[in-house]
Amino acid sequence: MTGHALQPTARPVRPPFERVRREQAPRRTRRRPLAWFVALVLLVLSVPIVFRGMDDDGPTPIAQLLAFLPWFLVPGWLALLYAVLARRGFLALWAIVVLAATVGYTLPQGPDAPAGAAERTGKARFRVLTANLRYGSATDALLTTLRRERPQIVAVQECDGRCATALRGTRMREEYPYRHIIERSGAGGSALLSTFPLKEKSTVPGTLAMPGAVADVSGTNVKVQVAHPMPPQPDALGSWRKELGALRAYGASRGSTPAIVAGDFNSSQDHAAFRSLLGTGLNDAARLTGQSRTPTWPNNTPLRPMGAQIDHVLVSDPLTAVEAQFVELAGSDHLGVLADVKLF
Repeated sequence: MTGHALQPTARPVRPPFERVRREQAPRRTRRRPLAWFVALVLLVLSVPIVFRGMDDDGPTPIAQLLAFLPWFLVPGWLALLYAVLARRGFLALWAIVVLAATVGYTLPQGPDAPAGAAERTGKARFRVLTANLRYGSATDALLTTLRRERPQIVAVQECDGRCATALRGTRMREEYPYRHIIERSGAGGSALLSTFPLKEKSTVPGTLAMPGAVADVSGTNVKVQVAHPMPPQPDALGSWRKELGALRAYGASRGSTPAIVAGDFNSSQDHAAFRSLLGTGLNDAARLTGQSRTPTWPNNTPLRPMGAQIDHVLVSDPLTAVEAQFVELAGSDHLGVLADVKLF
């Protein structure tokens, strides 16, 4: 008998596409927060990249992030992997653009070394060392390095009282009879040491001392300058730009005189202010020897492989670097840069 009260009624059958849609809805809801997080990561990476493309260092924290631009590749690849697996087309395209721009910007800046420079005979070959001593803590390491490597020109940053005293010792005076030492406490002091005669001593204005002079290298005048602009901290970003600008003005004013500018620049090739300095005709010794991405800071932490190359030896024609190495300095948070330079 049909229609009896106890007889089960037939349940409506839903189309298959409705069941699939109801089952998948919670999964999409769960994925959405992760998609938003990946979008946020790509946005954080994109802003510094846009400033890099505009040749502008930007405000805090853009200027600080630009020092680590090559490492944008890590979150960029992770974002692309997620986007592909989750079939998020827009995020995948965004990640590809970020990765392509990062790769393009991390290519070495500046010209290659002149062909056959290492084999060609020049007027002189000598060594240049730059060393940041971290408030003088690496003074002993510097003295050991000087005795071992025998550089002819030495640029020292963060040379405090004990550093200045050590550099003025009898043995150091014999080994480096020509010097321009500006003694200050903490990070403020710097020194320029030379086995070549120095004349026309000068300074580039800055919060931290930046001494300079003209060296007589085999009868050729070579301008030599220590670089140590302020770091790009949030409260010192203006000083950082201004002092890198002063170094740029120094490079631009050298005329036909060859120049060496060595020190802790607190900037890398990913900073517009540093590239502007290179634009005056100065070439990075690390770039010339194929080592433009070797981190020099921070040296005393597990994060060293993810650091930035902010210590440089820059040279102008007719000078070129034919070898370069990075030197451990016990007590410092920087690696020293030792460059073999030829004068043609």
